[in-house]
Amino acid sequence: MLRLLSLCLSATLLYSCGPTSDDAPAGMTDVELRAHADSLAHAYIIVDGHVDLPYRLKVRNFRLEREMLGIPIETDEGDFDYVRAVEGGLDAPFMSIYIPSGLQEEPGASPALADSLIDMVNGIIDAHPDKFARALSPDDVERNFRNGLISLPLGMENGSPIEDDLDRVQAYYDKGIRYITLTHAKDNLISDSSYDTTGTNGGLSPFGEEVVREMNRVGIMVDVSHISDSAFWDIMEITDVPVIASHSSVRHFTPDFERNMNDEMIKRLGENGGVIQINFGSTFLDGALRSRQDSLRQVYSGLLAERNLENGSEAAEALADSFQLENPTLYSDVEMVADHIDRVVELAGIDHVGLGSDYDGVGDSLPTGLKDVADYPNLVYTLLKRGYTDEDIQKILSGNVLRVWRAVEAASSARG
Repeated sequence: MLRLLSLCLSATLLYSCGPTSDDAPAGMTDVELRAHADSLAHAYIIVDGHVDLPYRLKVRNFRLEREMLGIPIETDEGDFDYVRAVEGGLDAPFMSIYIPSGLQEEPGASPALADSLIDMVNGIIDAHPDKFARALSPDDVERNFRNGLISLPLGMENGSPIEDDLDRVQAYYDKGIRYITLTHAKDNLISDSSYDTTGTNGGLSPFGEEVVREMNRVGIMVDVSHISDSAFWDIMEITDVPVIASHSSVRHFTPDFERNMNDEMIKRLGENGGVIQINFGSTFLDGALRSRQDSLRQVYSGLLAERNLENGSEAAEALADSFQLENPTLYSDVEMVADHIDRVVELAGIDHVGLGSDYDGVGDSLPTGLKDVADYPNLVYTLLKRGYTDEDIQKILSGNVLRVWRAVEAASSARG
């Protein structure tokens, strides 16, 4: 079914509201501009707000044994490995400690998975100390960069492992978590989800308000991706530090898709000092492809019901294969990612946009030109063509999110 959820439409709409230029900067040829883009991708730190490597490895039963240890280094599978990260200039991918919403119903299941995924990332670092390093602060990221190591900071996707125990916020900070996405696909004890229509809490729950304040206190960034609009506005009334949207895009291009942020939210995020890190998934980038995806999903579900097939059965898989052939996957492109960046710059300014690819988390829906972590230079090249300066590029690649991270750290330290 993942293949069907990732059906995409090639983006043809180009929207540019940031810096623009018809000519290469400083009279560079196209070849020179591409070389400059590649040099910037390696000269500047690249922080990606969301990479789902841990859960991808968990699904394939990854273990810290000799025969498995090469997978995070070089593999034909997935969107991330060390070799491709080095090629693309990626220096600090936030490892997503992703907790499926279905585990919320079973007490203890969410924290158990969280601990397992945290241990996995730490195990990978310990097994490859010449390639990866822990990163508990922006200073760690910068030091690791100078030492030629890729930082693996931790972000928790879904606050459900906190359950109803506020003390776990501090406990997860102590385990290395540096941001928490408050919920995921379903409402939880903390917040309503943008994907859930129930409206269980009407935004943040009273417990969720306590969680946000406690995150501010201990120094964990609040991630507003996945939450409902009401929850976002609740957070803006509560937080006294900047927040991030670790892997969200701009709703202007995907009307009625609440998972992305609307213009007013992006403006308010900028006023808060925060950063929206653009998701690369094609259905996050273009509303036309999202509509097509939804229509195809309905058609496929109807075929399953009509033929009385159970999802996951051999017959259903055969149907999925034939349906895929009849409705081939199409994709957005790197230009559309730049369009989203342009829109944020127009609404909130250059200091409030970054990258949150969702590599290894959006299936076969990544845009042309950004298929894996080797491809960041393609985005840099596209932005340079539009007239973004080297300083602008540095802010987008890492400067903005590191500023937020430092602000959250500083506020926590000031509290004593």
